[in-house]
Amino acid sequence: MPIIKQNQKIDFNKLLFPKSIGIIGVSHDPGSGGFFLRCMKNRFKGPIYLFNPRLTGQNLYGFKIYSSILEISEPIDYVILAVPARLCAKLMKEIGQNGVPFVTVFASGFREVGNEDLEKEILEIAKKYNIRIIGPNCIGIYNPRAGLYFAFEQSKKAGNFSGVFQSGGIAQNLSHLAVSYGLYISKFISIGNALDLSPADFLEYFLDDEYTKIIGLYIENLRTIEEGRQFMKTIKECNLSRKPVILWRAGYGEATKKAILSHTGGLAGNNEIWKAVGKQTGSCIVSNSNELIALASAFNLTHLPETRDVGIIGIGGGSTIEAIDILENYNLKIPGLTEKSVIKMKRFLPDVNTNVTNPLDLGGAGIQPNIYYRTILALDKDPNISSIVFIKDPERFGGFQELLEEMGYKDMDLNKEFIRYISKAKRICTKPMYCVMLKINEGFEEYKSRYKFKLKLLNRNVPVFESLELTGTVLDKINSYREFLQKHGKYPKNLH
Repeated sequence: MPIIKQNQKIDFNKLLFPKSIGIIGVSHDPGSGGFFLRCMKNRFKGPIYLFNPRLTGQNLYGFKIYSSILEISEPIDYVILAVPARLCAKLMKEIGQNGVPFVTVFASGFREVGNEDLEKEILEIAKKYNIRIIGPNCIGIYNPRAGLYFAFEQSKKAGNFSGVFQSGGIAQNLSHLAVSYGLYISKFISIGNALDLSPADFLEYFLDDEYTKIIGLYIENLRTIEEGRQFMKTIKECNLSRKPVILWRAGYGEATKKAILSHTGGLAGNNEIWKAVGKQTGSCIVSNSNELIALASAFNLTHLPETRDVGIIGIGGGSTIEAIDILENYNLKIPGLTEKSVIKMKRFLPDVNTNVTNPLDLGGAGIQPNIYYRTILALDKDPNISSIVFIKDPERFGGFQELLEEMGYKDMDLNKEFIRYISKAKRICTKPMYCVMLKINEGFEEYKSRYKFKLKLLNRNVPVFESLELTGTVLDKINSYREFLQKHGKYPKNLH
């Protein structure tokens, strides 16, 4: 059973911003504590103490290896315990005798394989010595501001996105995927079996953390009813404090439920209960890593739309009809435009091969960046529209070069020009904008063009998604979050 808290807030400073670290169980083996040293060796600024009695006196990457933590008289704030499960209890006693306040237990082989007695033993030792446990069966903390890492090549750039994840692999993958969506990490915590410190404990910290603005969760199970109540309460507080919580609750299929039992030793809960959790707490429920990160990116780069009314800009009648079908399937509305907007656009759009209703089909005129710019501005001024979705295929830019020269645009870099005009529109527009960057062809040149376009837009705070389905999911959930805030009198923000 986890420790029951007495409503006191935990001081996580020594865990999240340690002045010194100990790693027990280091070696060259990639599955040992040496993995954590490789992640942090040129990044963590304080002392890192290494321990392995079999390698006493040797060096690993220039760090001396000691036999036991009891040899160190200097204070150690945080220890990563990377030894087999059977050795953890003995070493936890030594860690306690050294006065270490926080320990990540890396090893698996506990409750998830039926070894509950061993969990109980290390928890009793932890309580005796006032140690708080992260894990077991986890990889601990990623906090770039503190020089803490749990994967190779993680970004040193710190952001405002924090999260708690019961899977270390998913935590690692999300930390990399986030960067490709223009999103950077504040603090990621991998908690595995969550024997002691629970998701709710870290959520309480995020609630008051000035560097956390968006929260992601990957939860397989909660251990007790008390923990579940605290989890619900704290999630709702985060959401009402305008720190949106995105919850990926795994375990919808029968095979997944069996996998969860063997992964963290927990039982996946009833699906309807989890849907109700989302509704009651205002959390955005997602079903995969792409949805989680795309949604976090949208929260990070744009403000909330005032309604579900979307204006769409595309090129080609078929693609715009497809956009209506898909987006309406996600509870979004595609309203008609005002007469004033239609008249305005007819001044710069030709009559042939275009459609000035919503969605807008720009036809051949859509390859001109200035036309795209004026269309975005017209939608921004239309009172029927709350958010703007524009569909772009930068992989085709190279093929239009000759045509543009015939039209008098000599030596135009279409990728660069579109970025310039969209950036200009972004500075003027008051409504959130989202780009759907469809992938039509696959090849190095096409990929290069897409990558360049996406990177520039993200740097200008325009979210970029690679499918209409993902765009629909994101807009649906962002609007649901706004509706939750409205229901509780927390939107618009300037009223509170």
